[in-house]
Amino acid sequence: MDNILEIKNLNKKYDNFSLKNINIELPKGMIMGLIGENGAGKSTTIKAILNTIKRDSGEIKIFGKDNKKSEKEIKEDIGVVFDDSFLSEYLSPLDINKIMKNVYKNWDQDLFFKYIEDFKLPKNKASKDYSSGMKMKLKIATCLSHHPKLLILDEPTSGLDPVARAEILDIFQDFIQDENKGIFVSSHITSDLEHIADYITFISNGEIIFTKTRDELLENCGIVKCSEDEFKNIKSEDYIKYKRNKYEYDVLVENKYEFKKKYEINIIDKPSIDDIMVIYIKGEK
Repeated sequence: MDNILEIKNLNKKYDNFSLKNINIELPKGMIMGLIGENGAGKSTTIKAILNTIKRDSGEIKIFGKDNKKSEKEIKEDIGVVFDDSFLSEYLSPLDINKIMKNVYKNWDQDLFFKYIEDFKLPKNKASKDYSSGMKMKLKIATCLSHHPKLLILDEPTSGLDPVARAEILDIFQDFIQDENKGIFVSSHITSDLEHIADYITFISNGEIIFTKTRDELLENCGIVKCSEDEFKNIKSEDYIKYKRNKYEYDVLVENKYEFKKKYEINIIDKPSIDDIMVIYIKGEK
C-alpha cells in the first residue's frame, strides 16, 4: 500500500523539549489521528511536516516527495487547518476568495461559496465578528476549496458544538472516499477520532508510544477492573500498565480475549482512547 505521508527518524531538539526518532506512515485512503497530552509534540510534528521549522535530522516525504526539496509543489496539494492561526481576522469570505484565487492554481470559488452557504457564514462580515465555531468552519471551508489531496489538521473541531462537529466529520469522511487522498489530524477530542480514524498514533514527551489501528485499540484492548489480591496474580508480561485507584486496580491489557482465557477475571471494560492515554501516562508497570 502506497503511503501519502512518511516520516523517518525525525529529530528536533529545543532547550526544554525534543522530538525523538519519530516514525510515522500514513497510507493513501486513510485517516490517522495523532493524540497526546499538551506539550507532547503534536504541533511540533505537524510543523515539521509542513516544513515551518527546521528539523535536526530525519526524512519527511509527502506524495513520495521530499517536503523540503519539493515544498512549493507539495503545498499546492495540502489543505491545512491550525487551531490558532489563519488569515487576518479583518478579512471576510469575499476577501479570502479574492486572495486564494491568486494563491492556489486549483482554487474552486464555487465550492468555497457552497461551503460558506452550507455553514451559514456571512459573506460580507469580517471573521473577527464570527463566533469561535464559525471561525473554525471558515478555516475548514478554505482548506478544502483548492481540492487538496492531503489534509493536515490541528484541532479542526475545536470550538464546535456536537452537531457542527458531526457535520465536519462527515465532510472529512466524504473527502477520504477518494483512495488517493489522506488525512493527518491532531485532536484532543478523541471521541471524534474514534468515529473517523483508521489509525491512532500516540505521542508522549516527544516520542511515539504506539501506532495502532482503531480496531486494535478499541476492540482488542481492555481495562481489567480487579482487587489488589487479583492484581497480584497477574503476571507483568500480561498487561501494559496499571493504575491504582482507591478501591480497585485498572489494568490495561493488549488483548482482552487472550487475557480472559488465562485468568478468571470477567470484568474487562471496553476502553475509550482517553482511558488508554490516561493509563499509559499516569499508570505504572
